[in-house]
Amino acid sequence: MNFFEKEALIRQKAEEFENASPETVIRWAVDTFPNITFACSFGAEDVVLVDMLQKISPKTDIFYLDTDFHFKETYETRDRMVEKYGLEFVQVKPKITPEEQAAEHGAELWKSDPNACCNIRKVEPLTRILGQYEAWITGIRRDQAPTRANAKKVEYDTKFGLVKFNPLAAWTSEDVWNYIRENDVIYNPLHDRNYPSIGCEYCTRQVMPGEDPRAGRWAGSDKTECGLHK
Repeated sequence: MNFFEKEALIRQKAEEFENASPETVIRWAVDTFPNITFACSFGAEDVVLVDMLQKISPKTDIFYLDTDFHFKETYETRDRMVEKYGLEFVQVKPKITPEEQAAEHGAELWKSDPNACCNIRKVEPLTRILGQYEAWITGIRRDQAPTRANAKKVEYDTKFGLVKFNPLAAWTSEDVWNYIRENDVIYNPLHDRNYPSIGCEYCTRQVMPGEDPRAGRWAGSDKTECGLHK
């Protein structure tokens, strides 16, 4: 399939999938693009997708970006999922350690230049791992942020040069939590402590009543995305 054929197929499927279930999107994704991976951050949306993938295509690769700065609860959630599903997450690390980063860029880079920190610890590792695949699956939902409002269930990711699937794009937070409860899915306990969106420990705070769900990410700056998604 050349680029133009792939582009036409993506446009067609984006329309067809608009009212399709996440499971339908995932089945088509793994059947059509066997060389596909899922990027898991162990947030509520992603644990749902792990559960779905284990039921639909348990051999599909699932990776996570280990920034070295995650909450201990995030690592514990990973370990509990490994035990429950018997799967092996692919760990993707930055090229430099936190100590090397501090020596090269100064202490607490996430405060002085959060974009640079994200580029080192997230964007570069993601670019490296996605270069091995022709498609990827994400947990993006449209109502998470204005930057995600136009996400389609299948689209071409121009930033990383591969097909991108967002099976939960049309879901609400309530849909996500209904699935978690109904299927007894393991989730990060930080969600029960006013952390609706969980990133690195240094750049994530609790969200107060009435605040936007992503207000706890990069609080005090105008940054809204880590650079993984447009």
